[in-house]
Amino acid sequence: MGLTKKILIALVAGVIVGVGLSYIPTNIFSAVNTYVLDPVGQIFINLIMMLVVPIVFVSIVLGTAGLGEPAKLGKIGIQTISFFLVTTAIALTIGIGLAFLLEPGQPGVFNTDTLEYEEQSAPPIMETIINIIPDNPISSMASGDMLQIIAFAIFIGIGLAFLGEKTDGIHRLFEQANELFMWLIQSIMKTAPYGAFALIASAIGEAGLSGIGPMAMYMITVILGLVLHAAITYSAAIWGIGKANPLKFFKAFFPAMSVGFSTSSSNATLPVSMKVAQENLGVKKEISSFVQPLGATINMDGTAIMQAVATVFIAQVYAETLGFADIIMIILTATLASIGTAGVPGVGLIMLAMVLNAVGLPVEGIGLIIGVDRILDMLRTSLNITGDAACAFIISERERRKELKAENA
Repeated sequence: MGLTKKILIALVAGVIVGVGLSYIPTNIFSAVNTYVLDPVGQIFINLIMMLVVPIVFVSIVLGTAGLGEPAKLGKIGIQTISFFLVTTAIALTIGIGLAFLLEPGQPGVFNTDTLEYEEQSAPPIMETIINIIPDNPISSMASGDMLQIIAFAIFIGIGLAFLGEKTDGIHRLFEQANELFMWLIQSIMKTAPYGAFALIASAIGEAGLSGIGPMAMYMITVILGLVLHAAITYSAAIWGIGKANPLKFFKAFFPAMSVGFSTSSSNATLPVSMKVAQENLGVKKEISSFVQPLGATINMDGTAIMQAVATVFIAQVYAETLGFADIIMIILTATLASIGTAGVPGVGLIMLAMVLNAVGLPVEGIGLIIGVDRILDMLRTSLNITGDAACAFIISERERRKELKAENA
């Protein structure tokens, strides 16, 4: 049986077991979760996270060196950022449209008097831009600051590209390190079905079904937005720009999507998503190595859909009217915040707090959605990494067509 089938079976089994665990006494579930599910799931996540920083660093160094000319690197960088910003704006528009259409929030249904949420402040966007350049790259690696690691790796890669034969030994060392890390990821992925099962069962068992009822319409709206964004936005981009079959793309990328669903972390899934994109989708290593780590840090289409739906939902619960200017403000604020708050823990809720403040809605409303956010986080992480892979695939296919055209000429 292939790995994809094993993971799919594990996901289904995890959902069934999780639903069953939600009905057993709390003390029994706590024991099962503490001594079985949580350790298995955390060990799987730790195995992947162990390789995230070295794989990102080595991959981006090789990718940047492979691109060669800084002009080409800049061109691909502009294409990548443009794709991320456009798809994020489209995701927000889809989320807002669905929220107004389906009206998941109704005034008077929820008790808002007891809601509390401790707002965390995001760093100003200029501070984030300045901090992209690390003053101590070793410290950045130790703390897992992805933007700083990416920046340092790009500088090393540009240096290798300029020095050429003088640094063949170092370049070869990076290539050998990349081969080693990819082998380790392939070995770790054999444990993915067990990790996925434990993580899903633990998340659903802990969330329970009793708290989902009142929030069902909100969840349906977010999930529908995620599905539509993948089926329309990504499919249109893959078919129209990438000149490929979207169904084949999603089928080939499914193993990474399932790991993203299990871990709820774009960074934790990054080694797997890069491996799947390169091997199953044929994305060029140098492009995958540059685009996907950057996307895992700043591209959050799934989170954008959640923010759009949550903002309208909270406005409906508090019986506040959102005008056209408010809608434009939501789209602009959330799109810019997706880059401005990159690398901050709990980034989704921090970005949502920024959006709510921008349109004058009570931040305490976030307390309504926290209970079901863990389950939705699993789904939107799958969409986030799919968007990163779609961008890498499209750019790779465009570069391949240009090379073929040049050869024919």
